[in-house]
Amino acid sequence: MNSYKSFNPFEEKPLPIEKTFMDWKMMYPCSYHKSETNPYTKTRIVLMNGTEFEAQWFSRNYSRRCVDNDLRRELAIVRRIEQQQQKRIACLKPRDETILETTIAYEQLAVDLTAVMAKKEKNCVVKNALNFALLEDFDHLYRYSNLLAYEYDLDPKLYVGGYTEITPARPTISEHRHPVDSIFPYINNCTNETLTKLHIGIITAAEQQTMNYYMNIAPFYCKSDLGRRLYQEIGMIEEEHVTQYESLKDTTATFLEDWLMHEYTECYLYYSCMISECDMQIKKIWEECLIQEISHLHKAKDMLRKYEGKDWQQVIPDGYFPEPLILGPNIEYVRNIIATTTGNTQSVEDIVPLYELNSNAPFYYYQSIVNNNVSCVASHRVIEDTISAFRKDVRYEVAPNPLPSLRERCSDNTALARIASQTPKSASICSTTESDCDCLGCTDSKAVTW
Repeated sequence: MNSYKSFNPFEEKPLPIEKTFMDWKMMYPCSYHKSETNPYTKTRIVLMNGTEFEAQWFSRNYSRRCVDNDLRRELAIVRRIEQQQQKRIACLKPRDETILETTIAYEQLAVDLTAVMAKKEKNCVVKNALNFALLEDFDHLYRYSNLLAYEYDLDPKLYVGGYTEITPARPTISEHRHPVDSIFPYINNCTNETLTKLHIGIITAAEQQTMNYYMNIAPFYCKSDLGRRLYQEIGMIEEEHVTQYESLKDTTATFLEDWLMHEYTECYLYYSCMISECDMQIKKIWEECLIQEISHLHKAKDMLRKYEGKDWQQVIPDGYFPEPLILGPNIEYVRNIIATTTGNTQSVEDIVPLYELNSNAPFYYYQSIVNNNVSCVASHRVIEDTISAFRKDVRYEVAPNPLPSLRERCSDNTALARIASQTPKSASICSTTESDCDCLGCTDSKAVTW
């Protein structure tokens, strides 16, 4: 294959799709060793598992709306291979890794994936959406880490490898917002940036995978009712995140255009995983999946031409990959976002400081229902129980929490970003000036930038 700087999957010669089917041996690889494998290998596995789920689920929804059986058969062939890829990747998880241990990888992925993309993103609406949810997934990592220490007596730092901090951000209790406040402006002709389209598709698939995992796994968490309730609660926040991120997607794209973009996204991610993977066995899997996805991409390209008379360049103007997506530490970036934006919330399509909300805002109405008894909120209860057991919460920090109000380790803060009078304005620094936004053609957006 060509070097990164000249890699364009549209220029690669694809294998015939019929040659990319796998047998059972290939679909059931050797699992990684949970105590030896690099945390970012685990997060890449979670990412690509979710990417394959999104690919086949998109194809399935398309097939249900498609009236041409020949095209439905083409979708079915590719979808079958996507399913085989997903089964192969999912089985990299070892049998002796518990639900909660896997969850730490899910949340570390959410934090570092979001941060990596937010640092690169030029579109102000998308960047704001990424930074906003970043703090919430970061707080989820803290809650699950405390559950891991409390119920299993395990050190969560070992699971994140010291690459990602474990400390509170916007408290999970403060993240429960009314559904009307979960929609962002959609991105279509506002941007021609392929990287922005990639970011939207990647984060939607990743958060959807987390949402699905928590939706299904909560009843199977057998250690305690508290753990089941924590999965239930955080699963509701993941539903919010999927709603937010999918609302950014191009609403003007046809199904065939969207199919092409899905396949291009998979190629980009497998390429990024392949060049950054440190486990040689898994690196080979990423390379083999990339070869399969190049075949899928060319199939989608051919179908777009056949059924809509469009060239792939009308969807992806430049087929050369942007800079690869490399997962790694983002500690300083996350600390800066915590310090300046934790006190924000969403109101309709805008990210706003909590203190700007009216007392009758939907946020307060919804909070009064779901969090009417704070002592029953699982994300709060798990910290209180951990403090009772260890005399303080469990953290991994390179320095004290960026917000003074989150430095107290003997009690859980349930007011920040939920009660305006107890949310410092310094934690809600926003700018609404267009000059702060790098993207062009987005003047209709009301979204703020940081």
